[in-house]
Amino acid sequence: MSGATILLVDDEESVQRLLTFPLEKEGFRVLQARDGEEALERFGRETVDLVVLDVMLPKVDGLEVCRRLRADSIVPIIMLTARDDEVDKVLGLELGADDYITKPFSIREFRSRVRALLRRAQLSSTPQQSDEVLEIDGLRIDVPRRTVDVREEEASLTYAEFEILRALATDPGRVLTRPMLLEALWGSSSYRDPRTIDVHIRHLREKLERDPREPEYIFTVRGVGYRFRERTS
Repeated sequence: MSGATILLVDDEESVQRLLTFPLEKEGFRVLQARDGEEALERFGRETVDLVVLDVMLPKVDGLEVCRRLRADSIVPIIMLTARDDEVDKVLGLELGADDYITKPFSIREFRSRVRALLRRAQLSSTPQQSDEVLEIDGLRIDVPRRTVDVREEEASLTYAEFEILRALATDPGRVLTRPMLLEALWGSSSYRDPRTIDVHIRHLREKLERDPREPEYIFTVRGVGYRFRERTS
């Protein structure tokens, strides 16, 4: 994880200085961009392991940058929002961000989020000893390769979507609460809104279900959480 390259996108010089120092102190390589166009250009030229992306950017805003990055890459993305704005948070998640953090935030919390996402992304890219493949009625989840096929067509999932799907499908029939899914995703549910799970679940249904309104795989247990369909013998 040390030595990973982080693209830090924020137009405020003070924020760049504030965040670059602790990241470089931990051994990360930090690339800086101060507007959306520069961010896209640098991402295209460099090998980037994580993007920290402010929502409010000149030229091309952070939400549009997120959308464009996600169209071509599964790189982990943390969105920075300047205020406690549910619209920014939900839009960021809808466009494929993996996590978000609201300004002002503590450097300790920021470093924790960065480390957690890099650690889990690194684990997901490391060849697994397990040969576990989950197959449930037209859905095939290849855990070591992190690929998902539904009705013989590949489904492109983000990092967060895959981790949530794996957590549910590994224990079919068991109800997992939103905090439990956050734990499975990040190792902690601290500082995270459980409702963000709902956004990822909606995306999963749109990608996997014939009719997201009548799911075949992922079921809502009202007031509790979600469960995956049980295997039929």
